[in-house]
Amino acid sequence: MSVLAQVGEQGVFAELSRFRTASYGCLSARADAFFELTDALLCADGPVRTPVELSLIAEHQRSYGSLYGASNHGRLDVDRLRDLLASMPPPSTASDHTC
Repeated sequence: MSVLAQVGEQGVFAELSRFRTASYGCLSARADAFFELTDALLCADGPVRTPVELSLIAEHQRSYGSLYGASNHGRLDVDRLRDLLASMPPPSTASDHTC
């Protein structure tokens, strides 16, 4: 792997890290449990039919009770999340990359 490719990958991971930090900042009450719930939802192999299924996904490391606590008492600043998503660059496609 070339040095330029490694730098590019580091940039992608840095951008992902910044996004995750900023998205965590959109959460207030029960933020840790809510964030794990989001990770579990995004990492699910397919459709999730019940909330309990999310507690079985490896990314959700808390008890299923915390899932309901985050769902019932967690707070998400929707306007802040909307602004964060709108500020992100559009996703790149395979044709955007040169080898």
